[in-house]
Amino acid sequence: MSKVFTALAVSVDGYITGRAPGAGRGLGDGTMLFDWYFDGDTPSQVFDGFKLSEPSARVFDGLAGRVGATLAGRNTYEHSGHFGGGGPHPTARLIVLSHRPSPEITEQQTLVTTGIEDAVKAAREAAGDKDVALMGGGVVTEALKAGLVDEVTLHQVPILLGGGRPFFQSLPEHVRLRLIEVVPAPGVTHLHYAVER
Repeated sequence: MSKVFTALAVSVDGYITGRAPGAGRGLGDGTMLFDWYFDGDTPSQVFDGFKLSEPSARVFDGLAGRVGATLAGRNTYEHSGHFGGGGPHPTARLIVLSHRPSPEITEQQTLVTTGIEDAVKAAREAAGDKDVALMGGGVVTEALKAGLVDEVTLHQVPILLGGGRPFFQSLPEHVRLRLIEVVPAPGVTHLHYAVER
């Protein structure tokens, strides 16, 4: 069965956006969280235009190569300009979880309004024998609450943003993680964890 994982850039103080993210403002003033996508000399083999350091390219392409479907929440979908009618991954189908209909959904996207379990099920079906990538703090938190997340990767950027949207929202109980790998790289440290059940 495919794995469900998340891999997001995060500040040291736990934010995945800068202050005031939103439609027309993207991820707010937190765009420096993604500088490591473009500050190296190793082209990504999955994403055109990304030039990362060698260690970051190895980690990034390893994760991106696993993705068969991406599951994003409504806020992420809106703040990312509906991903231009496609998705954040060049070959993976986008599943959008929302509690309300979205007239902007295209043929390359699937809307699920019946909860996280149904959204993960739809993403697994779309992923085939590949994995499901979760995108957005709300979706990740709901999937953790439901026991549906297998792995968490934090691309931790050495900056304190002091505000923005936190990666993790309130959880009803502790979620234990087991460190699998730490990869230091210029401008980012990649922390790969397994979720213990």
